[in-house]
Amino acid sequence: MKNRVLTILLATLVFAGCSTGDSGDAAMDRFCSDLLGKMTLEEKIGQLNLPVAGRINTGEARNSGSAARVKAGEVGGFLNVRGAATVRELQQLAVDSSRLGIPLLFGLDVIHGYETVFPIPLGLSCTWDMEEVEESARIAAVEASSDGISWTFSPMVDIGRDPRWGRVAEGSGEDPFLGCAVARAMVLGYQGQPGSRFTRPDEIMACVKHFALYGAAEGGRDYNTADMSRTRMFNDYLPPYKAAVDAGAGSVMASFNVVDDVPATVNKWLMTDVLRGRWGFGGFVVTDYTGIAECVPHGMGDIHQVSVRALDAGIDMDMVSEAFLTQLLSAVKGRILEAKYRLGLFEDPYKFCREEEAALKLRCDAHRAAARRIAADSFVLLRNEEFKGRKVLPLEKKGTVAVIGPLANTSSNMPGTWSVAARLSECTTLIDGLREELGDKVKFLYAKGSNVISDLEVEKRGTLYGRDIPRDGRSDAEMLREALAVARQADVVVAAVGESSEMSGETASRSSIGIPDVQQTLLRELLKTGKPVVLLLFNGRPLSIEWESGNVPAILDVWFGGSETAYAVADVLFGDVNPSGKLTISFPRNIGQIPLYYSHRNTGRPLPEGEEYFKRRSCYIDGPSSPLYPFGYGLSYTAFEYGPVTLSSGSMTEDGSIRASVTVTNTGSVAGREVVQMYIQDVFGSLSRPVRELKGFEKISLEPGESKTVGFDITADLLRYYDNSENLILEPGDFNVFIGPDSRTCLDSFGSSVGNS
Repeated sequence: MKNRVLTILLATLVFAGCSTGDSGDAAMDRFCSDLLGKMTLEEKIGQLNLPVAGRINTGEARNSGSAARVKAGEVGGFLNVRGAATVRELQQLAVDSSRLGIPLLFGLDVIHGYETVFPIPLGLSCTWDMEEVEESARIAAVEASSDGISWTFSPMVDIGRDPRWGRVAEGSGEDPFLGCAVARAMVLGYQGQPGSRFTRPDEIMACVKHFALYGAAEGGRDYNTADMSRTRMFNDYLPPYKAAVDAGAGSVMASFNVVDDVPATVNKWLMTDVLRGRWGFGGFVVTDYTGIAECVPHGMGDIHQVSVRALDAGIDMDMVSEAFLTQLLSAVKGRILEAKYRLGLFEDPYKFCREEEAALKLRCDAHRAAARRIAADSFVLLRNEEFKGRKVLPLEKKGTVAVIGPLANTSSNMPGTWSVAARLSECTTLIDGLREELGDKVKFLYAKGSNVISDLEVEKRGTLYGRDIPRDGRSDAEMLREALAVARQADVVVAAVGESSEMSGETASRSSIGIPDVQQTLLRELLKTGKPVVLLLFNGRPLSIEWESGNVPAILDVWFGGSETAYAVADVLFGDVNPSGKLTISFPRNIGQIPLYYSHRNTGRPLPEGEEYFKRRSCYIDGPSSPLYPFGYGLSYTAFEYGPVTLSSGSMTEDGSIRASVTVTNTGSVAGREVVQMYIQDVFGSLSRPVRELKGFEKISLEPGESKTVGFDITADLLRYYDNSENLILEPGDFNVFIGPDSRTCLDSFGSSVGNS
């Protein structure tokens, strides 16, 4: 084994650094090659090192433990340092006090906004509005870039089909077609157009994560094994990563899990053959937090051996492990220098330290207004039944409203998980926001009603990082009595319940995904008062709410809407904004159905349409196989009617196209926005194909009585798929086309057929 490691190390010494010279940018290649020639081995390795610096404040950087390492050239960048003045101090140390004056990268998890926080990514994807998705990333880049940050660890494009996995909150749901669209929009928002060299000072480098398959962790447990066929990889899980690379993403982050039984961090097939060879990626690859060191418990060797394997696999930068720094005396690949060159740091090391601009941009009125608007568009109306002759929502701007629940009076939970730069104390609580917006028209009463969950230890795990909801010292019975007394004084009850923000996100897997116990009790008792109840659902994942869906007349899923959540909720609850969000991940009825996703392959014994149980067919004996709420689902305060699907032709050739169209009419009394969705089914294939796949969508606005014809061009590219040899193929045959409001209704009602010759 030692001889093999030595061989790999020598190969690295010979070939590393050769990435400079063929980028297509001759000036950059010359600059980086010249700089590499001046560097010592230790300085080259230092560029591979990305340590976490902790909370260094302005004035402390020069005396921090990181200062000596910067001066010695042992650091390529820092993780989690922010604040323009602090970044300037560290950058000045690198430029003025290290031997070659190479500037530093400063990276931060700018996941769904900086100080202005947008909905969690899962919620953001439910807007189905790529202009809004890109706008959110653009505003995040404007704020972060002024405050010292040049690199964000976003977007996360992992496909998530198991809601037990907490990090579904950080992705865009279950579908690769939609995931590709979101990935492109996020990268463009952060970086600008592909091919640009970060010419604007408010563009930051994106980092696509987690490459690859992280969302397929077994059992929904974070960091766990992912195991799947190559066809499933290339058709279902890899497309969003490639879309982000094609959009020009400057960096990629390796995932924690194994791919074909080899950890991604040391997987040469994944990092070199696929990412660089097949996809032509020219940026740099960074590990996830301590990813190299974690290959040791994976059984890949000792720390020295896994460090060599990671470098040989194609890893360029080591996040936190410091394995490269302590284990290898090899040449650095030039991609880190190239990234700094593209960012303009060699021209102006202080490009991202714009204190005066930061003071004007961070949480400015325009950014907050955008966050409020986008948050409202992300909310999904799941249920809205009649109560005494009228729909429960929207609420009337009069009377008395009781706002009850553990999520009703917390500011720190509103931004949601992975909002590391949020000013938690300045976020408005739900009850305060409602009073601020409507207090002159509506009387609001408040009661907490319950704690988040009965088990104190479990509650602590879901209220980390300053997101605690203070535990009420009263008994469950006392809190419930107060809540019921308040509810009886009101005309309507808004129950703010669900998860706390850190019950989803990294290392927040759940084996049960229902509304926690004491909150369920609260909700059931509120319904017994006879008052109309609105379930305002806070969550970072689909929850199993089958009982609630059958008993609560109105359910509005608000995810965690960001720093402006309270105001966006007011807009939607009282009808100033008509909800238009659609689910990007299916809601199961119970955990026994997981994994559950709309684009599954059929069996040889499918359940007949309309049946919940049929002997010797693929189904459960104790409940339906269908989701509670399907992918693409979402209601409105108005109603939309779809006409028949029409095709411009019944067949097409490989270089041709067919226009599939449908006319949509707003048959209700208020204006609304609708996401029109097109699904295609490959009827005959050499491999078993999904029952249907999303292949087009458009969000339209319609006034009452207005109609609009929406068309989608079906081309050969939409019909291709990867075969068992990882070849992208196009096969002649028949295809069914469905256009409608969601994945289930499309299948039931709105279809046509096309042949491909």
